Amino acid sequence: MNHTFMRKAVATCAATGAAASFALLSAPAQAAPPVPSEPLPSPTSFVVLQAGKGTDKATAAVKAAGGTVVQEWPQIGVVIAQASDGAFDDKARKRPGVVAAGPTRAMSALAGAGNVVPDGEVTGLGPGTSGGDDTKEALNADQWDMRQIGADKAHRKTDGNRAITVGVLDSGIEADHSDLAANVDPSQSVSCNDRGVPNTNPKAWQPTTSDHGTHVAGTIAGARNGTGIVGVAPNVKLAAVKVVDDDGYIYPEYAICGFVWAADKGMEVTNNSYFIDPYFLWCKADPEQRPVIEAVNRALKYSEKKDVVNVAAAGNSGWDLSKPITDTGSPNNSDDPQPRETDHRCYDIPAEAGNTVAVSSVGPTAVKSYFSNYGRGVVDVAAPGGDSRVPADTPSKNGRILSTVVGGGWGYKQGTSMASPHAAGVVALLRGTQTGLNAKQTISTLKRQANPLACPEFYDQDRDGVNDATCEGKKRGSGYYGAGLVDALKAVGG
Repeated sequence: MNHTFMRKAVATCAATGAAASFALLSAPAQAAPPVPSEPLPSPTSFVVLQAGKGTDKATAAVKAAGGTVVQEWPQIGVVIAQASDGAFDDKARKRPGVVAAGPTRAMSALAGAGNVVPDGEVTGLGPGTSGGDDTKEALNADQWDMRQIGADKAHRKTDGNRAITVGVLDSGIEADHSDLAANVDPSQSVSCNDRGVPNTNPKAWQPTTSDHGTHVAGTIAGARNGTGIVGVAPNVKLAAVKVVDDDGYIYPEYAICGFVWAADKGMEVTNNSYFIDPYFLWCKADPEQRPVIEAVNRALKYSEKKDVVNVAAAGNSGWDLSKPITDTGSPNNSDDPQPRETDHRCYDIPAEAGNTVAVSSVGPTAVKSYFSNYGRGVVDVAAPGGDSRVPADTPSKNGRILSTVVGGGWGYKQGTSMASPHAAGVVALLRGTQTGLNAKQTISTLKRQANPLACPEFYDQDRDGVNDATCEGKKRGSGYYGAGLVDALKAVGG
């Protein structure tokens, strides 16, 4: 798994950091390296946007500029093309009806290999025994996270509405896992990691190099069956929407495909425990990056109009996203990323793209996890994502999140990747209970029902006697936690 997905996945998954952005001005983003005019080493992908819906003008522009159309989304006026000419996007955007065009990779870094690192630590556990309520699930005693958000109490009222589907945009779901098999819906599952072209073959959307999506899925909807763990909404359906390739990258066309797929399939919720590669922060001032920002925004707006609530991890770099940030890791498909100062026109997407619910992470004591990004006006809600530095009041004392992993087992991970699916599960319960709410109303209700968490008086997670992060919002703690900790019991009318 590459460094990018690890940082989304481990903040979103284990104990490293993920990308971030901010809402205040700082020094302008550095300009992108000059686009090479010579042929690229191999064909690369570009996004081409036309004015309004349809793709006729965009596809004509692709052909005229010497590219090949790979995928079209007329719903949002977006085309994915491949070309070997480094100046393809310059040529395409000059064509009639085209409003933007740009690469979905950093062309200056195309020769660089992915920075592959191992996934987060996983502790394998044996199979459980059959049972009934939460306390009878074999590993429930170690699920401090479910009790923290009142999921155990919510389950006494309902396990969720079977008509609700949560799309897990991730690395795939092990569909025959004993805790997931009852809830994974193959008819709604797809792989998007082949240039954004949907592939419904089950082999395509099953996990290959990562168990991240399987872990996320268990948190959302691990089944009530007396085996292993139980999820926040154990009776809702899951759709595997694979947007991670085997090198661990989530490129723009993968995510766009996932958002549009979920919308057109009528899913009520999506979980997005990642950031889009190859930039930790995508900057509007850069003519190569701006088209991707617009294309993703179009997909998210389309999704919301189709009544989907998109939940996203805030990231794991421990950054205040409302303040200026130095991005040292972009582009991450390069062996030598260059530091750059970013400004208010740079975004961690999808969390900061708009039309999403951005989720920060807390540990067992409901204090911000040491790795979690934060920021007043950026984070919407908080949820348990684990914290290995804080022991839990459980038999294992493990402060991370226990959920399903590939091979039919269970294991621990931590990160905003683990926090986001808790919030997505609460949204699933909410949508299944208050079925008359549209997407925007659901988000408003989620935030209104959240329990405010005050800023800690002194935040010293590494115990060196120095305050590690400034929390704005005082008694309401909005800088760390947004509207507060999500509440599953309130979501079902408790």
